[in-house]
Amino acid sequence: MTRPDPTRPIEVVITDDHHIVREGLKKVFREEPGIRIAGEADSAPALLSLLRRTAADVLILDVNLPGRSGLDVLTDLRSEFPSLRILMLSMHPDDALAVRALKNGAAGYIAKTAAPAEIVEAVRRIAQGRRYVSPSLADHLADAVATGHPAEPHTSLSPREYEILCHLGAGRTVTEIAGMLSLSVPTVSTYRARILEKMDMTTTAELIRYAVTHRLTE
Repeated sequence: MTRPDPTRPIEVVITDDHHIVREGLKKVFREEPGIRIAGEADSAPALLSLLRRTAADVLILDVNLPGRSGLDVLTDLRSEFPSLRILMLSMHPDDALAVRALKNGAAGYIAKTAAPAEIVEAVRRIAQGRRYVSPSLADHLADAVATGHPAEPHTSLSPREYEILCHLGAGRTVTEIAGMLSLSVPTVSTYRARILEKMDMTTTAELIRYAVTHRLTE
């Protein structure tokens, strides 16, 4: 869906729980003609509150938000704000998460490591009613489809489970992960148990070995 009036500035909302990321993106867009920052949020509840009182064309949404992840809230956003174009932003350029995001209604998917010019291009493109996936990820997706490779076990994980798997692969303890993600230790332990079950493994050592082998460590 294209914007009703393409001559007016593209109104952008940025949602990421890291202040430095939001500030960096705002700096990039301030220097771009035809783009205006309509607001920012650091969590799903704050985002929903903002969108209910602010007109926006494009939402840049972090996949891994505290509490409800960006991917988890995506379906609700598409239902309540059907005209909103959503660009998912992720620190993990993972093809499985990208596919899931696009299937759930995202208009684009881009890694946080992308160059500022690429992020600007993505915003402009999806504001025109088109989709955007970074060239490197698009090539990866095309190769996966062409070769018919079966899905890797980690593709069944939720964004939060995937994030915790990456932390485990990096050698962090449950207590360390809990502190980093503002979660309780029992909650992280529950996530670890779910990951083990979904990936048909029995020990944390197996998860670590898998994450390292598949380069899922941070």
